[in-house]
Amino acid sequence: MLNLVLFGPPGAGKGTQSQKLIEKYGLIHLSTGDLLRSEIAQGTDLGLEAKKLMDQGILVPDAVVISMISHKLDANKEAKGFIFDGFPRTVAQAEALDQLLESKNAPISGMVALEVNDTELEQRLLLRGKDSGRPDDANPEVIRKRIKEYNDKTAPVAGFYQSQNKFKSINGIGSVEEIFNTIGAVIDSY
Repeated sequence: MLNLVLFGPPGAGKGTQSQKLIEKYGLIHLSTGDLLRSEIAQGTDLGLEAKKLMDQGILVPDAVVISMISHKLDANKEAKGFIFDGFPRTVAQAEALDQLLESKNAPISGMVALEVNDTELEQRLLLRGKDSGRPDDANPEVIRKRIKEYNDKTAPVAGFYQSQNKFKSINGIGSVEEIFNTIGAVIDSY
């Protein structure tokens, strides 16, 4: 089973590359945001708990998110693997994810980080904001804050996987195909 953490700051190209990787490798995209929305829409106990917290402006606890991931894994036992997108965001989440996956005998195969400088990220997000309609992609100040949040809180997760020899950093600047081919070469080496 191929379990891949696709990693990088907002605007690095994770969404674009995820779609191509799903098609090539037959993986299931596991986005925690999508999971939360799905559990809420289905009215599950976890979804109701998450909605109650979200409605209060409280972050959904890691234990709830891990439970949702566990349900998704159990519902797709025949999967070739998963792409984790937007999770883990902290070292504590990476540790919890590792414990969950090890209990299912399906550890993380590797983390591929798309490296893109802050200036390029800001330009990409502003461009995306013109099409997406997302207000967080249209405001340079908000974009800089999101990038700083990533650099301060999420980037340290790379060290967690580096210590396990599961981390590979690649240049996230270039054509979509060039970047995809580089990611594919990394995956094919697992």
